[in-house]
Amino acid sequence: MAAADQQPIGSGFGAKTPASEVLKGRDLTGVNAVVTGGYSGIGLEMVRALAGAGADVTVPARRLDAAKEALADMPKDITVAEMDLADLDSVKRVAGDYVGSEAPLHILINNAGIMANPLTRVGPGWESQFAVNHLGHMALVLGLEPALKRAEGARVVALSSTAHILTDVHWDDPHFREHDYDKWQAYGQSKSADALFANGLNRKWGEHGVKAFSAHPGGIFTDLQRHLPDEEMVRLGWKNPDGTIPEQVQKMFKTPEQGASTAVWAATSPQLEDRGGEYCENCDIAQLADENSQRWEHAREWICDEEKADRLWEMSEKMLSEA
Repeated sequence: MAAADQQPIGSGFGAKTPASEVLKGRDLTGVNAVVTGGYSGIGLEMVRALAGAGADVTVPARRLDAAKEALADMPKDITVAEMDLADLDSVKRVAGDYVGSEAPLHILINNAGIMANPLTRVGPGWESQFAVNHLGHMALVLGLEPALKRAEGARVVALSSTAHILTDVHWDDPHFREHDYDKWQAYGQSKSADALFANGLNRKWGEHGVKAFSAHPGGIFTDLQRHLPDEEMVRLGWKNPDGTIPEQVQKMFKTPEQGASTAVWAATSPQLEDRGGEYCENCDIAQLADENSQRWEHAREWICDEEKADRLWEMSEKMLSEA
């Protein structure tokens, strides 16, 4: 993807459009979808919107009982599969079972993630945010390759974030083995990695009908903030000292259903038939950042860099092969 392609197309939707509105009038009967983390926060609303339009949805979940309970009132039955993105054996098992069913996979939304947690190592000593948000999802995509290509028109959406603005990938030390750990740098690099992965995937599998996009859902209060104490959210300006939400934050932040809409749009919109690889926000392709961009908007140049996307793919593939 060239940076010049990173321009809004005028989708007709906006920052506060709910996911149900994105799919209004659409019939997704016969469409198979997988949504990781689809049992809480914005993931739950992605599943509700897709299932409400008729799609058959599978939700890989680390907490099986919690997922079944949360998904019990969906418009149609949801398949739940036990999977932990930090456990590559479970990722391979879920992908293998899906491929073995011989069903095509039309939509894959890599939504699950962790944010700003204390230094935690998983697998072969990987930093957990890079491992869960990027590597685990890459392993899932690679495992589902036959099912995605079988669809002859699949879409993969990687949940990125405005946090990509914090940092490029820490190329020489992504797992913080040689330099001090910073939870926000770790989160930011994982979100840059998610956007770069979508860029690379779109080019590598495009000839097989697989399109990929990355999506920033917006600011939403969900379980994603579980590692942030109230004092830190006050320092960030997300909350007042008394626990209430500042008026400006209320205007900018979204409900979970509104936060689900950009990924659902990227996964389903006919407007994107001739596109692919872009970073999306507010139900549209985000513009490439310039000197007038605010710190919470637009795509920074490093997530649009094809050489970096290819470098990440090669680096990550090597990590996965050695795990």
